[in-house]
Amino acid sequence: MLLDIQESKLEFTVVQSGKESKRVNGLYKPDTREIVLHNKNFKTDNQLVYTAVHEYTHHLINEEQIEANGGREPPHGARVHTRSFWARFNVLLEIAEQKGYYSISISDSPELEALTKEIREKYIAQNGHLMIEFGRALVKAQELCEQANIRYEDYIDRVLQLPRNTAKSMQRVSTLPDADADMGFENMKIVAGTHKADDRAKVTAAIKSGKSPDSVIAMMRQKSKEIDPKEKLEKERARLTRTISELTARLEYVEESLASL
Repeated sequence: MLLDIQESKLEFTVVQSGKESKRVNGLYKPDTREIVLHNKNFKTDNQLVYTAVHEYTHHLINEEQIEANGGREPPHGARVHTRSFWARFNVLLEIAEQKGYYSISISDSPELEALTKEIREKYIAQNGHLMIEFGRALVKAQELCEQANIRYEDYIDRVLQLPRNTAKSMQRVSTLPDADADMGFENMKIVAGTHKADDRAKVTAAIKSGKSPDSVIAMMRQKSKEIDPKEKLEKERARLTRTISELTARLEYVEESLASL
């Protein structure tokens, strides 16, 4: 099943321990390429498949790291559940769903389905609308601080006692020309962090299609790496020109200082 979801050239084994664990549902041992599933933790095959795909994601990432390291074993022990891991995992879960190995059908539980509707409408959407209004109030507060000769940063830090990054995020979201409050504040932050209108539309569409936030962020990061060669060289030229200008000014200052000694 795992190989059908995605091929792996690196040999691995899957072991069902026949045990129950209170600590973990499964684990991946990179040194031995072994996926261990504590199958007594699961009530259904669906739950087991979820964990199997999770651990297989670790294996695939380990395989890529070995290839990038020239076939040598990469160092282990670093944080493994990164944003890129969750993005990769979610992609593999989608494939597992498409192939019929896994499903997340909330309609099987009418009570959960009703609660999900309430969460989306009463909390996620309303939070989105509230944060837009909050952001607009902060924009106005910044204008009033400037008029009163008050440092806005100090006002945020010690009067409102808000984290600066949170305040900035709310202000960015409140100025979005195409803000969709129904997707919630956290997803709107991802949209607001995308500068081009076309890219914002793609991000919004991806979120509405059910992509996880980590998957959307990974998608945009991948896109940002695919820069046109000419654009890349132009950016490098601008950076080098700016650096040369700064170094030239510094050199003139040093020479003048030496001449005056």
